[in-house]
Amino acid sequence: MSLEEYERHYASLSDSGCESVSGPHTSGSFGGEEEKLHYIPIRVLGKGAFGEATLYRRTEDNSLVVWKEIDLNNLSDKKRRDVMNEISILSILQHHNIIAYFNHFMDKNTLLIELEYCNGGNLYDKIIQQKGKLFTEEIVIWYLYQIASAVAHIHKAGVLHRDIKTLNIFLTKTNLIKLGDYGLAKKLDSEYSMAETCVGTPYYMSPELCQGVKYNFKSDIWAMGCVLYELLTLTRTFDATNPLNLCVKIVQGNWTMEVNSDVYSSELIKIVYACLDQDPEKRPTSDQILDQPIISRVRQELEDRVAVLNSAIRKPKLSTVSETPVAIVTTRSREVYFWGGGKFTPQKLDMFKGGNSAQQVCSGETHFAVVTVEKELYTWASVQGGAKMVGQLGHGDQASYRQPRKVERLQGKAIRQVACGADFTACVTDEDQMYMFGSDYYGCIGVENEMGMEVLEPVLLEFFEERPVRQVSCGDNHVVVLTHSGDIYSWGCGEHGRLGLDCEDDFASPMLVEVPKGASIDSVYCGSDGTFFLTESGKVLACGNNDLNKLGLNQGITGIKNHFREGSQEIPYTTTLTLVKQLARFKIQIIAPGKTHTAAIDERGRLMTFGCNKYGQLGVKDFKRHQGVQILLGPFGGKVVSKVSCGDGFTIAATEDNQIFAWGNAGNGRLGMPADRGFGSEVCPALPRPIFGSLHHVPDLSCRGWHTILIMEKVLNSKTIRSNSSGLSIGSGIGPGSSSSLDLGIEPSSDSELRDGIMGGTVEADMEDRGLETPIFSMDSKASESSCPSWLRKELLDAEFIPMPAGSTDSMSSPMTSVFAESATLPYEELQELKAAAAATASGNGLMQTACVDYERVNGLESGAWKKNSLPQQDVQQTCCQASSELIQMREMLKKQDAIIELLQKQYKDQLEENERLWRAIHELRLGPDISGKATTMSEELLSVDYEVYGKVQGVFFRKYTQSEGKKLGLVGWVQNTPAGTVQGQLQGPASKVKQMQEWLRTTGSPQSRIIKAEFNNEKTIENLDFKDFKVAR
Repeated sequence: MSLEEYERHYASLSDSGCESVSGPHTSGSFGGEEEKLHYIPIRVLGKGAFGEATLYRRTEDNSLVVWKEIDLNNLSDKKRRDVMNEISILSILQHHNIIAYFNHFMDKNTLLIELEYCNGGNLYDKIIQQKGKLFTEEIVIWYLYQIASAVAHIHKAGVLHRDIKTLNIFLTKTNLIKLGDYGLAKKLDSEYSMAETCVGTPYYMSPELCQGVKYNFKSDIWAMGCVLYELLTLTRTFDATNPLNLCVKIVQGNWTMEVNSDVYSSELIKIVYACLDQDPEKRPTSDQILDQPIISRVRQELEDRVAVLNSAIRKPKLSTVSETPVAIVTTRSREVYFWGGGKFTPQKLDMFKGGNSAQQVCSGETHFAVVTVEKELYTWASVQGGAKMVGQLGHGDQASYRQPRKVERLQGKAIRQVACGADFTACVTDEDQMYMFGSDYYGCIGVENEMGMEVLEPVLLEFFEERPVRQVSCGDNHVVVLTHSGDIYSWGCGEHGRLGLDCEDDFASPMLVEVPKGASIDSVYCGSDGTFFLTESGKVLACGNNDLNKLGLNQGITGIKNHFREGSQEIPYTTTLTLVKQLARFKIQIIAPGKTHTAAIDERGRLMTFGCNKYGQLGVKDFKRHQGVQILLGPFGGKVVSKVSCGDGFTIAATEDNQIFAWGNAGNGRLGMPADRGFGSEVCPALPRPIFGSLHHVPDLSCRGWHTILIMEKVLNSKTIRSNSSGLSIGSGIGPGSSSSLDLGIEPSSDSELRDGIMGGTVEADMEDRGLETPIFSMDSKASESSCPSWLRKELLDAEFIPMPAGSTDSMSSPMTSVFAESATLPYEELQELKAAAAATASGNGLMQTACVDYERVNGLESGAWKKNSLPQQDVQQTCCQASSELIQMREMLKKQDAIIELLQKQYKDQLEENERLWRAIHELRLGPDISGKATTMSEELLSVDYEVYGKVQGVFFRKYTQSEGKKLGLVGWVQNTPAGTVQGQLQGPASKVKQMQEWLRTTGSPQSRIIKAEFNNEKTIENLDFKDFKVAR
């Protein structure tokens, strides 16, 4: 019977007699159900004034993401709106060279933005790592093309980055550029960034930014030119000791050094000059840069390379359901244990914890290998004594390293999977390329023995450069690879037909394996001298040594009593892929071949074993020989088995309820328990027994020979974030009832919760302590929820209850169910009209009509449905009392709105004045005006003095002093706040005005702000300041 016939036959049996059990994490969502996304924090990547950036692992697809955690408590309304505007920008930018945005959530007052993770650092660090060695022109063009492509995409979307710099250009380990931080941090902490700028000078500011004139996309081109200059020279484009001098150099175009024309072509240098042109109009666009011949000649090749590298990155799958997802953040402790080979108790490896936790483990006959969550490979020896290695550790020597050591030869390569043979190692990168190292005695390295019998360092298999590798598995002396196209390749020792090539020959390079028609291979598993192939439909094919039926190929013939040998068909080995008929009625998900036996798990989580049972490794309570497949139901009591691995005469399994079991040969510590516990070298438990006292989840497990290595995980705590990406309203003047308004998605609260101030994560409760900030959160306008401001809710809850007359509910909405559009502020003219209307309510006539109309206007409603005669005459007094209460609330709201308008007008005016002062300061610095208004030459010597005063100033990078003396003299300088509550500053002016500068310093300040010291070449006070204390500004 062919494979296709078997699949049809057993598919019908499975449909009628077997129930399918879904996995523990079903990603699909039924109608109306919320989609749950599970995240595990790995480590904190960095901290800033706005919050933290933390690396997380999403368990659904095992991808790494970054969460930017932004504390909204300290942000003004404008900055909160900036946050949402930035998220809107992030969501529309989709490009291979731009940091991808996936989602964002709200956790109380913390905004969590989920972004793509780049594991190669940033371009600034890359330049530092060069240690003075210039990049090749090929590398510079590769970087330039990617940066220009990203900037072109941003500009086409109408977005101005404004913060392009090497610190914001990120890299993957494959040198793929990702442009990030789209001005977000700059907007969030502008108050702080200006203060920091006085120390960490903004080297990428364009001349137009320094001069305070209008700027456009060409400012991004200038910054891109500065980045390109750094790539070519490994130094800053402009450098200075203080911000004032830096601005002068930028405006004058005084570069730090010239680009080395002996190393780089004139075409590339010409692009730098063009980007750094003082005239913005003369700078090229990003598209024009991409059209330059030096890039256009290789553009198609570069595009293809970017596409290939980007496709290899494992990215989170975006939600496909209409419901917004719920984030479940689980903090777990993850540890690596190993035992066997004389170690009777599990040994914990302290190296693999926290941010360096293990993602995958693998055991060989003489060594271990671990892949971390950061996709780095570690290896170490597991042999006793001083036995030499043959290169299987990949460290470039034959030393037997007893502690895990990173394979430095693979630095910069993101390792996705590792597989160990008896004395060699194979690994697959995120680019789907394959590296081999170790013994090449049987040709397992796959390079035709061209590198000798011992390959001490990782070697790239060029054969698979055009055949992307999906999975690799290693036997003791052979290798089998599954490619993304579904092809199977094998090489190494061919004894017993383990390569599936219809022969027993050895091969030292990859050979294509013929797969039976109709079979689509999903994964491959190598045993010591055999191979299993698992199809997408759950059927199993095998080839190699079938000694003691460890491949499950023997067929028993039932019905012949007491004639066992005559009633069985034994197959000693097979050289071609053969269907394992004994497993055909199961839908297998995992195969775990050992030295003499095999275990398998089906889709229902049932464990089955077959092969040798000399040491009870089949787990069936005896040591007898069994021909068929044994299903272990009783020993596990109905538990769902999630992981299993087989070694030399023993089996280790883990269940879904976090238990670990072991059985079989306990000699030399194979089962991880000491001899005094009944697991000594002479005892062989034939039933699964738990081996750890506490419960642990096992993400990965590997056994080989006498050794076992596994990852154990404990859940420390878990938190569900239900308020999701609709957690903020941008507040862009959206009218009441608009569908564009965003909602926090809060569960309806009980009356007791409202009285206690529990508002399910909104920030309205904090607004009372913040003065006149307008709330940016708006609650869902469902009838069952309250959406009025917190101050109004508090007054309503504390107010005296006045019963409403029957029939009045249709004509007037309850304050608790009305909708207040907090994201929109009423125009100033309307507020003035409301104030006039409020004053008019003192007259008796029309009181109710005016109060109701104004109340509805304040709450963002334009109903106009009020009817003058809707209330019965006998209830006029009660209604008037309620109208008076509403009027008081309305007046309070008007006062707050007036204060907000006044504050905004003042801030706007101050900003205009500050911009004007900045422009004048730079202009006068270039011209050098004297007291009479005549221009001085730029060659006149500038003098400077540093000082410190009591007080506080707004964080500014560069300003002209506003005091009358400063205006008269045309003095310029900079100031910054200090943690000590003082203001440090520097004053500069022409040498001819030193006496005026002295006088200005002596007389400046106020009772609350006076100069307390001045530090020059020697310490002096302001009173005995003289000419020699002023130093020449450099």
